[in-house]
Amino acid sequence: MRLIKSHGLGNDYLVLDSGEPLSPARVRALCHRHTGVGGDGILEPVSSSGADHGLRIWNPDGSRAEKSGNGLRIFARWLVDHRGAPPVFTVEVPAGVVRCEVDGVTGLVTVEMGTARLEPDAVPCTVSLRHTAVEIAGTKLHLTAVGMGNPHCVALVDDPDLDALPWRTWGRALETDARFPNRTNVQVARVIDRGNLEARIWERGAGETLASGSSACAVAVAARLLGRVDADVTVHMEGGTLRVLVDATLGVTQIGPVAEVGEVLVRMPLPA
Repeated sequence: MRLIKSHGLGNDYLVLDSGEPLSPARVRALCHRHTGVGGDGILEPVSSSGADHGLRIWNPDGSRAEKSGNGLRIFARWLVDHRGAPPVFTVEVPAGVVRCEVDGVTGLVTVEMGTARLEPDAVPCTVSLRHTAVEIAGTKLHLTAVGMGNPHCVALVDDPDLDALPWRTWGRALETDARFPNRTNVQVARVIDRGNLEARIWERGAGETLASGSSACAVAVAARLLGRVDADVTVHMEGGTLRVLVDATLGVTQIGPVAEVGEVLVRMPLPA
């Protein structure tokens, strides 16, 4: 098995460059930080009848994701750098088809993420959450549920120091909250000014994460709904910054970097 390891702002993925198809047990073994290669997930190329390319996204716990913003940027760069793809193409993920563009000069990757959804069935969520006050782990948070093809729960706070907050505790509790039947990604975020947001990310199936593309999009949407930011914002995460555009219909585009770490030839025995 040959893997290409890359990261988007510290959120690292393994791309299955060649080898046998993956299984939940194989994914867990490969993503293990101490006994495997280590990664926040694996990107597996698959066939597609509705787009130029198809992608299966694995979380490190062996579950599958409907969409991943960082994963799509990493996969797009892999297609261009290792498969000779043109700079513009479409990729089909379980949540639908997205358009990707790789800038050959800057290396930045643009992904049109689709339209954010707020209806409970589209998140999915059992109730509508739009800056709704909910008590989580003994603290009242204002939550917004956003569907970006995958589920997100954004808690916008006014505290200037996010790291002074128990955001990991909140993230762990919200990921498996009964309101989210498919679990959820969680973001604790604050508005810096109309063009800048800061966020901490708890990723479904991975836990604390340095950055997340779809999470950055969800944060921008939640702040935009409140009228607190403009249509073009920079989301600051622990791993770096991502540019997010949110239009009047909640159509969302993300623009950000990708860095390749290296190639891995896997010799470890893998489960079935």
